Amino acid sequence: MNTILVWLIKVLIIYGGLLGTAALMTLAERKVSAWIQHRKGPNRVGPCGILQPLADGVKLFFKEEVLPAGANRLLFRFAPALTALPAMMTVAVIPFGGELELFGITTKLSIADLDIGVLYILAVGGLGIYGIILGGWASNSKYSLLGGLRASAQMVSYELSMILAIVAVIAVTGSLDLREIAQAQAAFTDWNIWRQPLACGLFVVTMFAETNRHPFDFAECEPELVGGFHTEYSSMKFGLYFLGEYSAMVVMACLATTLFLGGWSVPFVPEAHWLLGLAAFMAKTACFLFLYIWVRWTLPRLRFDQLMGLGWKVMLPLALLNLFITGALLSLTGA
Repeated sequence: MNTILVWLIKVLIIYGGLLGTAALMTLAERKVSAWIQHRKGPNRVGPCGILQPLADGVKLFFKEEVLPAGANRLLFRFAPALTALPAMMTVAVIPFGGELELFGITTKLSIADLDIGVLYILAVGGLGIYGIILGGWASNSKYSLLGGLRASAQMVSYELSMILAIVAVIAVTGSLDLREIAQAQAAFTDWNIWRQPLACGLFVVTMFAETNRHPFDFAECEPELVGGFHTEYSSMKFGLYFLGEYSAMVVMACLATTLFLGGWSVPFVPEAHWLLGLAAFMAKTACFLFLYIWVRWTLPRLRFDQLMGLGWKVMLPLALLNLFITGALLSLTGA
């Protein structure tokens, strides 16, 4: 009974943290952009505008739902959920820390520990793109359909580079288990950002394309596509798309922390308390989340042909070269 209770507590805390962080990211997006542009940002709803995400959620709940004429009713309603669900499913295998004791039971800071956690994330996380494609097609709108098609072409452009960057980390670590990958980086000098700097750079770039974030937000770039794939959506269906986007941002930031920044390891503190390790994990994740916002309000958007050229002519050859060099070094050193 205690085992089930401990598991339920972990589920509630991790999923509550994911949804809460995704909501707060909408506030952070506005606050950081205001700071970059020398504005104040949201400051009316609650102290320093901290209740703005709650106000946005209430507003979306009470907005009118619209079903376009000629739209596929089933897929139009299902597509936003298909975008949000994969991010919520993949967070289940992210290890947030070491072991702790609850109600006399020693447990790990993750919902599930899978031996093939990396494959699970790649397989389930890749389903989110179908929500965008189906949403664009089911809307019976040419603008929405064009946004969905751009998203599918974008996925093909960066997905291979992302997988090859992760394969290089797997080769160095010798495991598909995310917890083992994090534990292999216990020492600061063993972090994969030092051992695989090119793979880390490639992964960070593909993170932006994975989550449809600027400068790779071609699926929804407003000046060209009138809002893109979600043009015809309103109310909470529109909110689910953004919940999926921000949840995916949090999950990808957690994955980058696990793969390249040692997970919950604390630099120069070999046997850190689990609370300190969790705080370190959250701080590293926050750095990647800040990078998402910083890049959006700093770099201009690329053209679509530039993205395709970057994915196929630059990133893919670099990822293959990095994997070849990694394999060669491992063979020569006998690792």
